[in-house]
Amino acid sequence: MRYIFSALVLSAFACNNNEPVKEYVPPVEVQDVNHDEELRQSIINFAKEHLGVTYCYAGSTPEQGFDCSGFVYYVYKHFGIELPRSSSGFKNFGEQVKPEDFKVGDILVFYGYRDADSIGHVGIVCEADGMNSKFIHASSGTEYAVTISELGSEMYTRRFYKAVNVLDD
Repeated sequence: MRYIFSALVLSAFACNNNEPVKEYVPPVEVQDVNHDEELRQSIINFAKEHLGVTYCYAGSTPEQGFDCSGFVYYVYKHFGIELPRSSSGFKNFGEQVKPEDFKVGDILVFYGYRDADSIGHVGIVCEADGMNSKFIHASSGTEYAVTISELGSEMYTRRFYKAVNVLDD
């Protein structure tokens, strides 16, 4: 969202007649950064409302449970953002970002834990700190539920494929 601001500045009084001098300042385009940050935080807040929802293969609702891509799909769809429904759909999807540029709301894409050649897991960055970021996801591991994990743990670092930004223009 962009706003255009224009101003008419009243500067010092004119020397001879004490009349204010009017100076025109051309319009300035300002990016509304807060909107992007608010959307990103709203996505995380909504995702966190589902912490503890049971893992369910091919699940995409809180009532039936979530698999990883079903969870990501459900969260973003709530905000009118269409994403791939399967984790493999993220292989060539979105604008890739470097770890140092991770933002809350970016999507982490991982290789499968059994198959290091194909995409098998996705999650949403909820605390951005490069390769030490935390992410929220539906885990089929020990938790068997929507949970928050650390990207820096060996299990996820070795499977990390990429992160994508799906929110910025």
